[in-house]
Amino acid sequence: MGVAVPPACAVVAIDAGNSKTDAALVAADGTVLGTGRAGGFQPPVTGVEAAVDVLAEAVAGAAAAAGLPGVPRAARVSACLANADLPVEERRLTEAVAARGWGAATEVRNDTFAILRAGADGPLGVAVVCGAGINCVGMLPDGRTARFAALGQISGDWGGGGGLAQEALWWAARAEDGRGGPTALAAALPGHFGLASMAALIEALHLGGLDRGRLHELVPVLFAVAGAGDAVAAALVERQAEEVVALAAVALERLGLLGREAPVLLGGGVLAAGHRGLNGRIGELLAARAPLARPSVVTAPPVLGAALLGLDALGAPARAMARLRARFE
Repeated sequence: MGVAVPPACAVVAIDAGNSKTDAALVAADGTVLGTGRAGGFQPPVTGVEAAVDVLAEAVAGAAAAAGLPGVPRAARVSACLANADLPVEERRLTEAVAARGWGAATEVRNDTFAILRAGADGPLGVAVVCGAGINCVGMLPDGRTARFAALGQISGDWGGGGGLAQEALWWAARAEDGRGGPTALAAALPGHFGLASMAALIEALHLGGLDRGRLHELVPVLFAVAGAGDAVAAALVERQAEEVVALAAVALERLGLLGREAPVLLGGGVLAAGHRGLNGRIGELLAARAPLARPSVVTAPPVLGAALLGLDALGAPARAMARLRARFE
């Protein structure tokens, strides 16, 4: 009896965020040959080559899981990467990834596109990601896209987990020292860290007794306080909902999708957490600005979206897309 030969790798799919990197080797028929995981992708911190080394680790892990002696040369590399925010960054990263020789063609996109494609039936729609920061992209089957710089306050952004935590701290500090009105955040935020006051929390953050990397833990606290009826916390949640809808509506308008049914995919930790006060309000506001939009929270892993984008580019049939999606959902 002969030895079964695995199908050839058609797509090297990569989804890389600040905290982790996922890779998948996918055959033309949608079969997942292997998957791998590595650490976060942070070229602004490590430099481009060191960051791409992290991608290489994930790709090598996927090849090992597939039982391959090395990374095969695929027809296409589809890489959706954090920190690919501007066209110039996409070009630089495309050159660096292509130089690794993983595919005959290489396409690098911002990682928000992976969320969009993972949640949509095809390459059409809008995605808003609200995690540590906030971003939005849209795309059409003809290749046209809508996007934002998403570089924080300097590019007009508001919110995301980091922004919400900072806003909550600002209002809580002013409530305690008398410059602002009362809010339950003044007790709830330090209380989360076992501290008695905002003054103690401010001191701990300033002197390094509390790692600023833990500030994301304050986002669920903010939502809990808002849910209990606190006006200040509720106003922050309302503002976040407005920002999400503003991004989605503008992207839909740019692509000519306001007048037709189109998916609006919601992703990232803040939106995926399913806070009713936020997600419900997003649904209400979106219905007013874009009545035909169909919002939903993406639960599939983003690497699925990267792989689907790769198969899209190869003209893969619907059955291949369905096989691939079934593997991850």
